[in-house]
Amino acid sequence: MTARRGQPANQRPGRPRTAPSEGPPGGGAIVPRLVGRVAGLTASWGPTAGRVLLGLVLAWFGYHELIQPALWTGYVPGVHAASGIAIALVLAHGWVLLLLAVALVAGIAPRAAAGVAAFLLAEIVIWLWASAGLSDLTLRDVGVLGLALCLAGRTDQRFTLRT
Repeated sequence: MTARRGQPANQRPGRPRTAPSEGPPGGGAIVPRLVGRVAGLTASWGPTAGRVLLGLVLAWFGYHELIQPALWTGYVPGVHAASGIAIALVLAHGWVLLLLAVALVAGIAPRAAAGVAAFLLAEIVIWLWASAGLSDLTLRDVGVLGLALCLAGRTDQRFTLRT
């Protein structure tokens, strides 16, 4: 292909038409490109980070329920805090939390694990709200419940064995 005489170089066939640049080349486009790239990475890796962080929160509480169950028996509804049944229920709850944490961090059926976690967290939020009313503890668990619900609905996550 040959260029016609009299046509500017940026209007020759085979080249896209571009507006003349103002200022240093690419200087004004760096920030929008950077923001776009960060937004893309956040959208891509956000669910995975949320899944791992939710798993770490569940592992933390599960571990503490297994190590010191007597500190948690006051949260068991309908059972005296000093009873053996309350301790057994706290220990069972701790194991469930640890299993969910492993599933979430490892990416094993993360939607199912997040769904079960959301169910458990909803039960905790309802009990805390019914027994103590609205408190900072209840609101914290509402936030964690929201994260679990969001993850239960996400199909596109990285580093999973099954979505």
